[in-house]
Amino acid sequence: MKNPSELKYSKSHEWVRAENGIVTVGITHHAQDALGDIVFVELPAVGKSLEANQPFGVVESIKAVSDLYLPFSGKITEVNSVLVDEPGTVNSDPYGKGWMIKVTPAKPQELDTLLSVDQYDNLVESSH
Repeated sequence: MKNPSELKYSKSHEWVRAENGIVTVGITHHAQDALGDIVFVELPAVGKSLEANQPFGVVESIKAVSDLYLPFSGKITEVNSVLVDEPGTVNSDPYGKGWMIKVTPAKPQELDTLLSVDQYDNLVESSH
């Protein structure tokens, strides 16, 4: 699966999509593929504020339990409640219905430090 070019990426394999002052966050195809079948997703409460690179949740797969990191500071405005009952949505549609949280960024300039699709693809390729 090709990583969407309109997104930004973190070194910890989260993607972000900024639209109208709200940033949607999920995990990349590479991350969900490495984890295997996701069986549980734990997401934060709406209204919670986090600093950049703090864990915002947990994904549990048949292989491992992994923390999810918010790559910028912000306040949680929405969580994808579908993932509570259908965590496998992260596997089947990581860039669409498998999104995890929506955040109002506290410091929008932090988004400028994230990776472009080419930088992220290079990171993934160099880790193989």
